[in-house]
Amino acid sequence: MVDHGWLTFNLLQTLSFIVALVLLAHILRSRRSPPATMAWVLAIVLVPHLGVPLYLIFGGRKMQHMAGKKAPLIKSANAGLNAGHHGAPFISHAHEGVFAPTPDNRTVIMADGEQAFAETMHVIRDAKHFLYVATFILGRDETGRALVEAMAEKARQGLAVRLLLDALGCMNVRKKFLASLTDAGGKVAWFMPMLHIPFRGRANLRNHRKMVLADGRVALVGGMNLAQNYMGARGPVERWRDLAIYLEGPAVAHLHDIFRNDWKFAADEDIEPIEHSLPEGPQTRKATLQIIASGPDVPGDPLRDAILSFLFKANSRVWIVTPYFVPDEMLATALAIASRRGVDVRIIVPRRSNHPLADVARAGYFTPLQEDGVRVFLYQPGMLHAKAMIVDDFVAVTGSANMDMRSLLLNYELGVCVYSRHVIRELEGWMRWLQLDCKEREIVYSMPRELVQGMGRLLAPLL
Repeated sequence: MVDHGWLTFNLLQTLSFIVALVLLAHILRSRRSPPATMAWVLAIVLVPHLGVPLYLIFGGRKMQHMAGKKAPLIKSANAGLNAGHHGAPFISHAHEGVFAPTPDNRTVIMADGEQAFAETMHVIRDAKHFLYVATFILGRDETGRALVEAMAEKARQGLAVRLLLDALGCMNVRKKFLASLTDAGGKVAWFMPMLHIPFRGRANLRNHRKMVLADGRVALVGGMNLAQNYMGARGPVERWRDLAIYLEGPAVAHLHDIFRNDWKFAADEDIEPIEHSLPEGPQTRKATLQIIASGPDVPGDPLRDAILSFLFKANSRVWIVTPYFVPDEMLATALAIASRRGVDVRIIVPRRSNHPLADVARAGYFTPLQEDGVRVFLYQPGMLHAKAMIVDDFVAVTGSANMDMRSLLLNYELGVCVYSRHVIRELEGWMRWLQLDCKEREIVYSMPRELVQGMGRLLAPLL
């Protein structure tokens, strides 16, 4: 008599073995870093019942078939400067995702959640023609409700209002919460819906970009999500320390290009391009900016490559602020080499972030870097969610990307390179102010700690 249970078990085992072999071949053929390759190989070989489904769902990095469906980003090189203008080491804009640098921008650095909220509301209420907003997280709280209602009011006035939400970051946002906006004629689209054909590798590739764009004239970008933790009318003690930047000028058109490209992909609706505009009013402190879009649909990793390029050029200092520090090996090596060359390398992170696994993983990078002379500062008051880097006095980089593999190798991200000294000095002053509330990290050697740090570093590519 045939034992059907036994046959089923053996069939499943055989299928699992075949799937594992196929995935291992795919991993080895993929252009991943050796640590990421090894991490996935070990996960599939040692714990196949866990590693196989995790890789099928989360293992995707570059989606060539999806990139082909997405229109190429416009580089607008005719509106930019030539590389080397005034000696500034601009990143080459010969590759997709890297826009030409543009002069004549007006910038305002906002390191306060109340200021950022007030400016966001002002930008929305002052819009005359159209309003485009993208965010990773939209809070179902006082801040989120106020912003949705402000957008709904502009839609009732007849403006074209578009709201792009990441499906994972906003998975708790329901249609009812957005009803005032959609009933008024505004449109909402979800980037990478979580409910899709199984095992397409999309769940790991999130749109982490944050933008508020009005009339092709002004923009707000940075690390702040549209939620109470990041910004709001009143400042609760638990609000996270974050950073955003207000922009007017030709760089806004490049941000517009990125949004219209993402919106077309998510909503299948075309948005008209805009011409480059100049800031309104007298300009005495114009800033030169360069926009970089990085993500699964862009060949290569332009934002990470730009950061590496700047690190190799550093002569005097590299100061970094980031909530999570889980770099790939090349980035960690570049920081170590810079420090050994005598560059003042400082990394400011929260004492404890909102992601404990990321905190465990970062320790395995901090200790070797500190042994090479890198200084690590732990921000004490609470969560630090800001993202910024200063290299010498020639460039600052801010935007949506954390200094980790998820942001630099997986997510759709947005970087703003600043080449104007007065803005760099503003960011320098802000970083010095942050350090007043920091304690320098001490190296503690112990066998248990080193084992935990080693495991964290091994698993870091999977975070």
